[in-house]
Amino acid sequence: MRWMIFLLAVSLTVAPTALATTQASKPETDLVKAAGPTETSRNQPESLIAVAESPAGHGEGESSSHDATAASQEHGHANLGEVLPLWSCIPFAGMLLSIALFPLLAPDFWHHHFGKVSAFWAATLGIPFLLAFKGLALYEILHIILVDYIPFIILLWSLYTVSGGILLRGSLRGTPLVNVVMLLIGTLLASWMGTTGAAMLMIRPFLRANAHRKNRTFMVVFFIFLVANAGGSLTPLGDPPLFLGFLHGVSFFWTLKILPHMLTVAGILLTVYFFLDLQAFRKEEASAPDDGVKEPLKLDGVHNFIFLAGIVGAVLLSGVVDWGHFQIFGIHRAYQDLARDGLLVAMGILSLVTTSIKVREDNDFTWFPILEVAYLFIGIFITMIPCLLILKAGLKGELAFLIQGVDRPAHYFWVTGALSSFLDNAPTYLTFFNTALGSFFAGASEARAVPLLMTEKAIYLEAISAGAVFFGAVSYIGNAPNFMVRSIAEEAGTPMPSFFGYILKYSLLFLIPSFVIVTLIFF
Repeated sequence: MRWMIFLLAVSLTVAPTALATTQASKPETDLVKAAGPTETSRNQPESLIAVAESPAGHGEGESSSHDATAASQEHGHANLGEVLPLWSCIPFAGMLLSIALFPLLAPDFWHHHFGKVSAFWAATLGIPFLLAFKGLALYEILHIILVDYIPFIILLWSLYTVSGGILLRGSLRGTPLVNVVMLLIGTLLASWMGTTGAAMLMIRPFLRANAHRKNRTFMVVFFIFLVANAGGSLTPLGDPPLFLGFLHGVSFFWTLKILPHMLTVAGILLTVYFFLDLQAFRKEEASAPDDGVKEPLKLDGVHNFIFLAGIVGAVLLSGVVDWGHFQIFGIHRAYQDLARDGLLVAMGILSLVTTSIKVREDNDFTWFPILEVAYLFIGIFITMIPCLLILKAGLKGELAFLIQGVDRPAHYFWVTGALSSFLDNAPTYLTFFNTALGSFFAGASEARAVPLLMTEKAIYLEAISAGAVFFGAVSYIGNAPNFMVRSIAEEAGTPMPSFFGYILKYSLLFLIPSFVIVTLIFF
């Protein structure tokens, strides 16, 4: 299974070099300009900084792939988002339906073959895409693998590895009050160490504290709502869309303006959670098991906090320095991004080397959750390409009717959020960020327009930012930590709802009403 994924990636990467370098690079770099400033992944701040403008001096020549999209030429080159039909998103829908239905209808098959299913859908999109658009399609696939997927997996792996070396020992028992405090701590941490970092740090202690409880499913769902999503809304370190805004001129501490929105959502969800937990606690007549002498709380593997700080520092550093750029298969990468990825790998390796194996064993650490995310998200990323291209084509794409209808703060909040629930929230954020700049400050440079957006039209930027972050909790694929938390919980023996069960039983029932209240109060 691993080799199928690897061979698929290699087959999509090692293509005729003439297409990947000389001829294809000319229109493809222009395609990047036409498609927008960046294409990124939702769960990794590091990927948000990896896109460079095409260097000056590139010729305006034609390539073999140019004829396939001649009708959509702009400045002599093709913009795939302008010609792709909505039905090109069918493989993405198939990928989502597979994640939703296979665990219900064929759980044993899914458990052993989910990587092959992911490879199948990636090939279903990749092969026809390459045949139809040749060099341009190759560029988009390489771009999402090299700029988005690989940095995404490196960041998740490093956070997962380092946090797995931190073990909270002691007699901590999950009462409703204790659970609310743990959720609150995780929510506050998420804005400063990222939703993935906070979720990976807190989920295992949270599960162990509630191991004696019968009904734990709703606890993990609310953990996803709060720690893995809403908590990351206060700084650019919390969630990739906010980091993207920071790179485009939004002040680092401007996102604290979303504090009232976050407090509203977190307050509602924590209150609802407390009463749900209290009801379940009383119904179960739960009590902490008698383990004899109570063990005081203590942390093992404390030195891993140094590595966590190193991960956060590496991500932040890569966003504020510029050490130049290089090309790989015609894809522009920044040297600071390469340095960042190297530092992230180093932090993970140092954690593995310096942390006792017994600490990881006692922490129930396994590699399955990160492998599951790696296999499934390569399929998600590749099949998502047409959807992102259509979205970024703006008024010239098949989703023009949607973008054209967005003109009020509430519209920005809900449309940005709805798309972020299933697509990559970083380019979704960027699309409506640029829509707002163009609507209110047409013709102004970004350097002039962004400060005005932060002040004169701040409510629109608040709506875009809050929508991109909050709605990541609506589905399992809305944010990468959602899937990892689910996998860790299931490994620990906590049954989790299906893909649709999660949305119908929890998101629609608890999240959407919270967002309606936020809309009524703030937008």
